[in-house]
Amino acid sequence: MTMILKNSTPNYLTRLLVTGVASGLLAFSSPALAQQSSTTSNEDPASLNNDTGAVDRLQQLIDETEATADTQARQQQTNPQQASTDNLDTDKITADSTAVDKQVDQEIATQNNTEEDAGQAVAGTALDIDEGSIKSIENKNGKIYTTTNLSSYARAVNSAVWSPNMRKNTAMTVKMQALLDWNHASPGPIDGGWGMNSIKALANFQTMRGLPATGKMDSATWTELTKNIDPKQPVLVEYTITKDDVKTTFAPTPSGSEAKSKVKGLYYQSIQEMFGERFHMDIRYLNKLNKGKRFVEGETITVINVGEPLKAKVNRVVANKADKTLYAYAGDKLVATYPTTVGSTATPSPTGTFKIVNKVKMPWYRSTVNKGTDKKQVFMLPPGPNNPVGVVWMGLSKPSYGIHGSPVPEGISRQASAGCVRLTNWDVLELYANIEKGATVELK
Repeated sequence: MTMILKNSTPNYLTRLLVTGVASGLLAFSSPALAQQSSTTSNEDPASLNNDTGAVDRLQQLIDETEATADTQARQQQTNPQQASTDNLDTDKITADSTAVDKQVDQEIATQNNTEEDAGQAVAGTALDIDEGSIKSIENKNGKIYTTTNLSSYARAVNSAVWSPNMRKNTAMTVKMQALLDWNHASPGPIDGGWGMNSIKALANFQTMRGLPATGKMDSATWTELTKNIDPKQPVLVEYTITKDDVKTTFAPTPSGSEAKSKVKGLYYQSIQEMFGERFHMDIRYLNKLNKGKRFVEGETITVINVGEPLKAKVNRVVANKADKTLYAYAGDKLVATYPTTVGSTATPSPTGTFKIVNKVKMPWYRSTVNKGTDKKQVFMLPPGPNNPVGVVWMGLSKPSYGIHGSPVPEGISRQASAGCVRLTNWDVLELYANIEKGATVELK
């Protein structure tokens, strides 16, 4: 993907967050939670192979937790030392992770088998570029957060405290994912399930703090996760939808490069997709937390309270193809890690050390269809978060390669890329804000 300039840029606002891909919404990993009890599930795994069923079970869990948390809140008045989430057992609704992974892989394979993999990122230079979708992800200014009317489930998440031998529960899992996100060991979209990206994030955080990288929670890891965090900082908060939110342009994303080249922008398809990206959430988890909500101006919804942005001078990154992780360093200090997709079998990434030569927000994309044949066609795809390279392109000194965003955050570490390094849009924006032009990029 070679960076070139284009002088006219159509107006755009937003991008697509594909909802058909989820990395094991309820697939708890027993190795990741090895310090917790290993209660055997009574649920037939075959009954959980359908992803819709798994999502329905998540809603059932949230509904049941409302009643359970209310009971525990009353109990805690007489026994305040008891953790409010100890009995939120989800073994009975744990999905068969192998089946979920297989389904996700199939969906991503379909998305990867598109004509847009052969193309180039293109920088727009017009001064009237609307960066509304980027601001939606980056900025908290003007957004209204409260905790006064949170549900019992949300309060259970916020009050969750890890302890050895506690039972598995989504409340604790969501809190762990949020803490990792706040500490810049990104787990990808927060979904209440403990999948491979969460396991990697926990191991990466342990490495950042000089702990054994087991990928399993223990007392030392919990202490490090929470020691720089205000104990009163909530994970789930109420957010009031603003007029600017609902005024955002939303539109279906066309199929195929030719159709996409004819639209003004590759927008979000819905306000839920926009919020999923803004609040680092899997859209299914967002919808289940807000069942029955209309997502209109003035309405209050429950969302993840995203942490403070990284503030570091990143001068070196390492993209490891084997563990599908990008490591960001300030000097010799590891300051952030992100789940990533690095190349594919068909289009492997190069190996070696390169430099960041340019940084562009909201790139165009030059899509080449039927490359290498007499039917070759080239289409210019407009900017937007649903652009094939997402909201950011950072080109490498190796021509046609770079670090960029993704229109499918749930597919990170699962889908292929055309040889480049792909992150979620919010992670690539964080890296963009901190990495220096000329920084070293090692691909291995």
